[in-house]
Amino acid sequence: MKIELIELVEIRLPLVRPFRTSCGTDTERHTLLLRVVTDAAEGWAEFGGDPGPVYSPEFAAGAERVLADHLVPRVTALHRPSAARIAAATSPVKGHPMAKALLETAILDAECRAHAMPLATYLGAVRDRVAAGVSVGIPDTITDLLESVSAYLEQGYVRIKLKIEPGWDIEPVRAVRREFGDALALQVDANTAYSLTDAEHLRGLDEFGLVQIEQPLHEDDLRGHIELAKVLRTPICLDESIRSARDAATAIALGACRVVNIKPSRVGGYLEARRIHDVCAAHGIPVWCGGMLETGIGRAQNLALAALPGFVLPSDISASSRYYAEDLTDPFQLDDGCLSVPDGPGSGVTVRPAALGRYAVSTRRLYERGSAR
Repeated sequence: MKIELIELVEIRLPLVRPFRTSCGTDTERHTLLLRVVTDAAEGWAEFGGDPGPVYSPEFAAGAERVLADHLVPRVTALHRPSAARIAAATSPVKGHPMAKALLETAILDAECRAHAMPLATYLGAVRDRVAAGVSVGIPDTITDLLESVSAYLEQGYVRIKLKIEPGWDIEPVRAVRREFGDALALQVDANTAYSLTDAEHLRGLDEFGLVQIEQPLHEDDLRGHIELAKVLRTPICLDESIRSARDAATAIALGACRVVNIKPSRVGGYLEARRIHDVCAAHGIPVWCGGMLETGIGRAQNLALAALPGFVLPSDISASSRYYAEDLTDPFQLDDGCLSVPDGPGSGVTVRPAALGRYAVSTRRLYERGSAR
C-alpha cells in the first residue's frame, strides 16, 4: 500500500444540548478529522481530544503540530506503510497517543477498505449488535436530571451513566434510584474530580447498587484507587488511568479496579485497545467502550471494537441523535436498546460530503506523494 494523500479537516458540529461534566461544558464537537488516501482506498479517523488541554494533556492544535512535523513524516517514510507498523515507526515520539491513534486509525480504515474487510472482522468481533448506554451530563437541577433520564429510558437505552462532581453526587443518584427503581442499570463517572480524602463521602454511593464508579480519583493516583477499592463495595472502573495494556495489567494486579473503560483514542488506537481487551479478558475483568462525543466516523469504529467478546457491559456509544441533529455519516439509530455494528468495508460508513461541507472549518494538507511539504 502506498499513501498518496493525507489531509487534516477541522470541524465544528453543534450539539443538540450542552453537555457538562466535572471538566467543563461542551456546546459543540470542535475537533479534527484525518483523511488518508492510498493507492487502493480512502480511510478516515476522528481525533478524540478537545481544542484545549482540559480532559487530556493533548489538544487539537498540538496534535496538528505533532502530526505534521513528526508523525506523518515518519510514517510516509516507510516503504510499505501499514497500521501494524505505525506504533513502531512513531515510538521515538514520546506521548501523543491521541495523535498517533488518529493516524493509525485512518490508515487501518483504508487498509480494511482495500481488502473489503469490515473493521469489526479485523479486530475479532463476535456480535453484530452492541448494547447502548447513555451518559447524562450535569444539569441545573434534579428535576432536569430526572426528565433527561426518563427520556433516555423511553428511547430504549439499557444503562444510565450519571456524571458527578463534589456537590453533585449522592443526592442526584438517590433521586434517580428512587424514581426509576433498583432494576435500572446505573453507574456514575467522576472524571477524576475527587481525592482519597473523599473516601468516606464516596462510600455513601454504596447504598445505591451501582454497576460501577468510573475514575473517581486523578488519573495518576493508582495508589489512591487501590486504597479506595478497599473501602468501597461499588466496583471501581478505571478510564483515564489506563493508557496501555501494560497499565491495565498493572492496575488489575494491584487491585486498583474491577472494571476497565477502553477509549481507543486515549490509548493510541484500536490495536492497543484490542490488546487491553485481551489483557482484561485473560484476568476476568469486564470492559466497555467509552465515548468522546464522536461523530458517526468515530462511532462506527467504536462499535467495531465493542463487538469483541470481552465487552460484556453496555458501552457509551449512543445513537447519533443523542448529540447531533445532523451527523457526518448516515445516522446511527437505537433498536431495542442496541446499535448495529456496520458490516461494510473498513468502518462501514461513508462521510457525507454535503454535511462535511457544512461543518468543516478548514482543511490542511499534511502530505501528498511527489510534492514537497
